[in-house]
Amino acid sequence: MIGIENLRTEFLEHLKRTVNHSKPEGLYEPVQYILELGGKRLRPVLTLMSAQMYGGKVEQAMDAAVAVEVFHNFTLLHDDIMDAADLRRGQPTVHKKWDVNTGILSGDAMMILAYQCFLNYEVQTFYDLNQLFSKTALEVCEGQQYDVDFETRTDVTVEEYLLMIKLKTSVLVGCALQMGAIIAGKEMSEQQKIYDYGIQLGMAFQLMDDYLDAFGDPETFGKEVGGDIRENKKTYLYLKSIDNADFSEELQTLFKQDYQDLNEDQIEQKKERAKELFVNSGGANRTLEAIQEYTEKALKTIESLDMEASHKKVLKQFSEDLMSRIS
Repeated sequence: MIGIENLRTEFLEHLKRTVNHSKPEGLYEPVQYILELGGKRLRPVLTLMSAQMYGGKVEQAMDAAVAVEVFHNFTLLHDDIMDAADLRRGQPTVHKKWDVNTGILSGDAMMILAYQCFLNYEVQTFYDLNQLFSKTALEVCEGQQYDVDFETRTDVTVEEYLLMIKLKTSVLVGCALQMGAIIAGKEMSEQQKIYDYGIQLGMAFQLMDDYLDAFGDPETFGKEVGGDIRENKKTYLYLKSIDNADFSEELQTLFKQDYQDLNEDQIEQKKERAKELFVNSGGANRTLEAIQEYTEKALKTIESLDMEASHKKVLKQFSEDLMSRIS
C-alpha cells in the first residue's frame, strides 16, 4: 500500500502534468498560482486512499483526484472574491494579485478543467463520477448562497448553519471518497458508507476551521485570522456564544458592524472583543465539543467499512491526525 505522503507526492506530479495550459497567460497564470499555493491536498488524497483501500489502482483514480482538487480551488478562488479576502494560504488572493475579472474568468476555466478530467474513464464509470460530481458541485453552490444569506440575517439557527457547512464543505469530502469507491468498483451501499464517513469528517474539519479562524496561529492558519468576525459570519462558534444571554446582546451588536464602515484598528478591536466573548460565553468550548462529536462519528463509521483492518487503522490515524491541528 502506498503511504499518504507518497500519494500526495504522486498526485502533485500528476496535477502538474495534467493542468499545464499556458496561453493565454492572463487566463492560466492565476490557475497555476492558486494550485501551487499549497494546502493539505486533503480531498484528492482521500480519493486516492479510498480507491487503493478498496482494491483499485491508484493510477486509475488520479484524474478524479485532479478533478476534485481543481474544483475545490475554483471554489476558493470565487469565495475569496465574494468575501473580499486578501490572503489565501498566507499569500495574496487571485483577485488581489490580479483583479476581480481575472479571478472570475480563471475560476470559470478551472470548473471546466475539472469536468474534463472525467473524459479519461470508461462510459459507466464516467457516468457515475459525473453524476456524483455534478450533484456535489450544485450543493456546494447552495451552501455558498446560504453562507452569503446568513451574513445579513439575525435569526440563523444552529441547524441551518450545520446544513450550510455540510453543503459548502462536507459534501465535497464525501464526494472525494465516494469517487475512489466508484473507481474501485464497489457497490452503492459501500459507496454510501464511505460517503457518510466523509460527511462526518468534513463537518468536524469545517467546525475546526471556524474555531481556528478566531483562535488559530496566523503563521500556520494560512488566511486572515478573524476573517469570519470581520465578515459577520454566523458560525457555530458565534451561534453557540449568543445562546448565553449574558453575552448575546453585545455579540449581536458587534456583528451588525459593516467592516467597510470601520478602519483597520477598529476591525482589530472588534476581532479581539469577539474572541473574548466567544471564550467567556462558553461558545468556544461548545465548538470544541462539537468537533470531537463529529470526529468520533467518523471514527465509528470507519469500523463499518468493507475493507481490511489495516486499511481501517490507516484511515483512523489519518482522521485523528487531521483533527490534531486544534492543539
